[in-house]
Amino acid sequence: LTGKEALSHFPSLGAAGGSGPAKGHQKQCELLQLSRKQKRLCRREPGLAETLRDAIRLGILECQFQFRSERWNCSLEGRPSLLKRGFKETAFLYAVSSAALTHSLARACSAGRMERCTCDDSPGLENRKAWQWGVCGDNLKYSTKFLKKFLGQKRIGKDLRAKVDIHNTNVGIKAVKNGLKTTCKCHGVSGSCAVRTCWKQLSPFHEIGRLLKLRYDDAVKVFSTSNDAVGHSELSGPHRHGPSAKQPALPRPTDLVYVEDSPSFCRPSKYSLGTAGRTCSREGNCDSMCCGRGYNTQSRLVTFSCHCQVRWCCYVECQQCMQEEVVYSCKQ
Repeated sequence: LTGKEALSHFPSLGAAGGSGPAKGHQKQCELLQLSRKQKRLCRREPGLAETLRDAIRLGILECQFQFRSERWNCSLEGRPSLLKRGFKETAFLYAVSSAALTHSLARACSAGRMERCTCDDSPGLENRKAWQWGVCGDNLKYSTKFLKKFLGQKRIGKDLRAKVDIHNTNVGIKAVKNGLKTTCKCHGVSGSCAVRTCWKQLSPFHEIGRLLKLRYDDAVKVFSTSNDAVGHSELSGPHRHGPSAKQPALPRPTDLVYVEDSPSFCRPSKYSLGTAGRTCSREGNCDSMCCGRGYNTQSRLVTFSCHCQVRWCCYVECQQCMQEEVVYSCKQ
């Protein structure tokens, strides 16, 4: 999450206690796995520690949702080893964590949970005289500015992995920016739109996660090349078709990039627990997830509410029904 470990697993995800708000906030900052500079920023910004925790939860849950049917299911086990490599999965972790941070910070500002920022107050809308700015918008401008300071991206350096990590971090930030919408309400006689109240609103994080998963599916393998025109090295990808096919193509700002081919994730390793015992869909992903080992079939009885009726006046009465359910799980 800090730029060194995109979704660090830390001891406690619950609220930190304390004798008062200030001490509680500082204690939460100490529990997070942050650099010295980041802890200093955290202590100076009441509300930030709670927002960072929200961002970590948001990023982890969304990652696990997007990869729930894949061999690598974004489990916390093996993540420290994974983050030391340059796999596609590492790229997604950096992108989803920076997106979760950007999203959570912007929402925290508009919700009044941060002391140094409030609503977005720079709409930049056309025909501003016909608009009445109102309702508290998500403050993406403050969020992205603070995040770049928090992650310390000023000096990229010559290291290929550092360039890749920063590129993927920025892909996550851009994904949140692209989902920013202007929402409006009409006011006036008989519902006329003589006056409109408008505010900036971020897309639900599921939409951002789905977009980043598509970027993961089309991730670009890169290497470092020297650019004599600008005097430093840059990321380059596969050759493109056309007149400039002889030159390596630069990855687009929206591309997730990686430098190493991923392992299969079929067997237990330092990167994951493997797929043995994972449930799968026989018509969908069992063959892929089980890596050719086959799958077990198990029947079980499931209880659910059925034949529900509304009783006068104020409650619903249901019967309990049972049905057989077949579960498929990967063999060892």
